[in-house]
Amino acid sequence: MTSPIEIEGAVTSSALDKESAPQGDAPEPKKLEGRSPGQLMWRRFKRDKTGIISACIVLFFFAIAALAPVITKLYGKDPYTFYGQDDPTLLNEFNLPAGPNGGMSPEHWFGIDPNYGRDVFSYLLYGMRTSLYTALCATIGMVLLGVVIGLTAGYFGGRIDYWLGRFTDFMMALPNQLFMVAAMPVIVAVFVAPDEETPVYIRFLAITGVMWMLTWMSLSRLVRAVTMSLREREFVEAAKVAGATPWRIIRKELLPNLVTPIIVQGTYLLPSTILSVAFLSFVGVGYQDPTPDWGLMFATAAKIYEQDPTYMFFPGVAMVVFFVAFNLLGDSVRDAFDPKTGR
Repeated sequence: MTSPIEIEGAVTSSALDKESAPQGDAPEPKKLEGRSPGQLMWRRFKRDKTGIISACIVLFFFAIAALAPVITKLYGKDPYTFYGQDDPTLLNEFNLPAGPNGGMSPEHWFGIDPNYGRDVFSYLLYGMRTSLYTALCATIGMVLLGVVIGLTAGYFGGRIDYWLGRFTDFMMALPNQLFMVAAMPVIVAVFVAPDEETPVYIRFLAITGVMWMLTWMSLSRLVRAVTMSLREREFVEAAKVAGATPWRIIRKELLPNLVTPIIVQGTYLLPSTILSVAFLSFVGVGYQDPTPDWGLMFATAAKIYEQDPTYMFFPGVAMVVFFVAFNLLGDSVRDAFDPKTGR
């Protein structure tokens, strides 16, 4: 007679054999793969429809600004030709567009400007090109300078932090807008004689240089505060104990953890920088005719808005759409990097 223990053992052995036997074409369980912070950020950002639409609008503006020469060539007009002087019927006796709605027609989609009769559509494309890429270069300089000063002050501390902090305080005390307006003619006069015409690249370097030197402080303070918090963390202490140099600790341990605040702050800096570039041209110390610029369009529109309100419509709508899209994009990027913040 077989004992109950032997029967139970046989059943258990048989069950184990069935479980260990191959199950034919049964699918293997999926392997769990970890995701990097960048992948998690992109996954959250893709679920934000507002952020995706805003990003598409911003990229569209930068694309048409970069392709302005190609678009105007296909369009058949350019921003430098005085069409009103070539065809006297385009302007009336007051040098205003003779046609309705600022001279809008199949040949001039957005109309023509007063005095010269230049094509507004091509002028707007080149004006956006000038303002966007000037502001982009200035913003990159601001971010680099702010990160370097903030990292240096936050990591080393002591006297270095004290003197860099006092220098930052001094720069923040300057009235930025007034200092920009006052500094631009002086900087231009250093490189160009008063009786000579200022080249466009000199004005570009002067604008980017002035804005670069005057608007990095907020980012620097943010980076300093985050760096002071990170330098006390265990992974930084472990790197010091392992004999890592300060440069390696900054590059390998601190900078990767600063990417989020730097990118978020950069998305907020760029729109304000574009507005500052337009402001300098608006008050007459930035770009000058015949260089197309957003600020110059608003300066002209402010003089003739009663007689020709259409001239302000297209650059105004373009700037409002761009600013709203970029601010919404900044909010979406912030939420994607740090979902705990919320809106």
